[in-house]
Amino acid sequence: MEYYIADVFTEDVFGGNPAGVCLLDEWPDDSVMQQIASENNLPETAFLVRQDGFYDLRWFTPEVEIDLCGHATLGSAYVLMNFVEPEISREEFHTQSGILTVTRDGALFTMDFPARKPVPCEAPDILETALGTEILGTYASRDLLVLVKDAAAVRGITPDFSLLSRIKDYMGIIVTARGEDCDFVSRFFVPNSGINEDPVTGSSHCSLIPFWSERLGKHKMTARQLSKRGGTLACTASGSRVLIGGTAVLYMRGEIIL
Repeated sequence: MEYYIADVFTEDVFGGNPAGVCLLDEWPDDSVMQQIASENNLPETAFLVRQDGFYDLRWFTPEVEIDLCGHATLGSAYVLMNFVEPEISREEFHTQSGILTVTRDGALFTMDFPARKPVPCEAPDILETALGTEILGTYASRDLLVLVKDAAAVRGITPDFSLLSRIKDYMGIIVTARGEDCDFVSRFFVPNSGINEDPVTGSSHCSLIPFWSERLGKHKMTARQLSKRGGTLACTASGSRVLIGGTAVLYMRGEIIL
């Protein structure tokens, strides 16, 4: 099995979010893919099978399969367009979240994803204690979006993950605020999926982009995720869709032997 690791939403190795990319001739058992993702121990591992003119794509964390992953989709497109089909500039993926496309313009890869506009909701009782910071508002989509005072508050959060993992109604917890040198910033915590903190998250921006587009009155924005590795995303709100752009670099290529 051909295997690659790409660092995504960064121009530098050891930055952004690492994604495993496995190129398959046919689907193995789900249990095998889950074991590979667990063995890789990266935030997500992508598995791809070539069909007529497109790829079927699935994503696994070290513990579970997920319905949408941005950085591993961009990482997959980066691998395919650089090492498998370097002559193409558009790739189509069929996934649990529908058809996703990625286009290339030089070093920039842009994903066309579904928007998931969050709606106001009540905060779980333990949320403020779990995050250790004042909350200005909470909003629900697939994830729970938490608005805080400023970028410094986002950067300074040290969650109590044992408490945070007790919040079961959402896949992950997005903490966000207006940016200092960009339009908005965020961090993303997913303790119930085997990832305490995801370094840079494409799928969370399906909620962040419509949220901040409405608040800022802008369609095109730049976002930063303030994890230890960090990353930058080019964001566009487009009605029921969002465009999420970024760069990637290759860290490793090899083979998985089963």
